[in-house]
Amino acid sequence: MKKIALLAASAALFAFPAAANAQAFVQIEGGLDVAQQGGESEAGIQYGVSAGYDYDLSNGMFIGVQGSYGDSSARECAHDMFEANDRLCLEARRDLAAVVRLGTQIGARNKLYVLGGYTNTRVGLSYKGETADALLDAIGGFSDAGAHETLNGFRLGAGYEYDVTSNLFIKAEYRYSNYGSDFSRHQGVLAVGTKF
Repeated sequence: MKKIALLAASAALFAFPAAANAQAFVQIEGGLDVAQQGGESEAGIQYGVSAGYDYDLSNGMFIGVQGSYGDSSARECAHDMFEANDRLCLEARRDLAAVVRLGTQIGARNKLYVLGGYTNTRVGLSYKGETADALLDAIGGFSDAGAHETLNGFRLGAGYEYDVTSNLFIKAEYRYSNYGSDFSRHQGVLAVGTKF
């Protein structure tokens, strides 16, 4: 089901350019990323890029598709877990999303919208300690012991977009992503982009 949703969103992303009044855009973005796992949360900086198309409907409404790639510095570490001076860290890593946006044009330069769709993230676990360092040195080529897991989920959000010029816009967006497994993210994103 998740693969079908991702394929449908990807197909929609490429189908929109055929429409005469579809507007393509690309943006760079950054903001706050709060990763939550099992009642614990850790904040970091989110950064990435997004691209998509918006299609004008009647009565000032629009619909669009957007694909995003991001990464994060959100990380929670515990020390002295198994031996003195060791470190065990849980890290929120790359974040992919394919969403549909639905909104309204307010005046000539403002847009309000909601969004929803599919998201996929990678979560990493790393360990550094004297015993692990000695073992990894013996194996060679490794600096930390670690593992990662890829999680699938859904994203919901809302945003405001302002056209600075006919081709340049700025945006503020809130995103909530839930991946099951008691892991979720709250992101507050500011973006600047161009339309073409």
